Amino acid sequence: MKPQQNVSLATYSTMGLGGAAAYLLEVRDRMVVAEAFQWARSRSLPIMMIGGGSNIVWRDEGFAGLVLVNKIKGFEQYAEDESNVYVTIGAGENWDACVERTVQAGLTGIEALSLIPGTAGGTPVQNVGAYGQEISDTLVSVEAFDTKSGSFMTLPAADCNFGYRTSRFKTSDHGRFFIISLTLHLIKDNPMPPFYASVQTYFDQHNIKEYSPVNLRQAVVDIRTAKLPDPAVTPNTGSFFSNPVIDESALRRLQDTYTSVPYWETKREGKVKVSGAWLIEQGGLKDVHDEMTGMATWPTQPLVLVNEHAKTTADLLAFKQKIVDTVKTKFDITLEQEPELLP
Repeated sequence: MKPQQNVSLATYSTMGLGGAAAYLLEVRDRMVVAEAFQWARSRSLPIMMIGGGSNIVWRDEGFAGLVLVNKIKGFEQYAEDESNVYVTIGAGENWDACVERTVQAGLTGIEALSLIPGTAGGTPVQNVGAYGQEISDTLVSVEAFDTKSGSFMTLPAADCNFGYRTSRFKTSDHGRFFIISLTLHLIKDNPMPPFYASVQTYFDQHNIKEYSPVNLRQAVVDIRTAKLPDPAVTPNTGSFFSNPVIDESALRRLQDTYTSVPYWETKREGKVKVSGAWLIEQGGLKDVHDEMTGMATWPTQPLVLVNEHAKTTADLLAFKQKIVDTVKTKFDITLEQEPELLP
């Protein structure tokens, strides 16, 4: 146990903002997690674990405790039969690299989640989803260190309380579990239509008639690359807002004025998902560059907030609030922030 002291947390968020951690330790072995937990508890220090920092924003005050950075690796496949394959992934693995490995193995189930930044351990927290797939569709179980009991445990998917962009790891048990690995159930087969509208458009434009995990991954990579900034080049945390889920009655009222509002059906009865990007654009905040805060909305995807020259998280939050207030005033819909504000 040799944690670093007084470490800037801006380095551990792709938004590039935030204060300092009193202590920080990069963890590559699951047993070090238990050791670090005991070390922090013996000193009465708060402790938390993060991954790649692609879906978090640090407060300017920093963190007066121990931050664990998950670097735990691992990628194992087990074929139950010719069709069913189970893959166990270390939480510190790069997520997109894992998706690519499954695709190269001819497995379907997570290829639409290609190019999502961050580590594998972050995917169950947000129940990440894109282009018609969610991690909860394939997740079998999560291995985690439980800070409540001080021991390792396995949580089946049914106990994770998955919802749209949420889980128990984000809500009722926020901060309780340090995810060590996750096991997925994938199928050795080709993906089947119907596909997400933009994916089908891509297939049509490229005259792709035979669907495969490789083709679907390539479509998603090309679509995302054209629309979204690379956090390694332009500081951002991907979509800063989730698409709002509203009542069907609220959608009808919205359509009375805006007949072309984009929306999608959901798995929840009486609920639909409307395009947050469309709401922001209609509010006049697409491709906006705010000199006062140093923040901006990305030209091709206004859900993405980028740090052009912001100095503090307070700048980011001020810009965020301007967008939330504008959409609320115009549509009576409250945008919800996706990246977690820590601590």
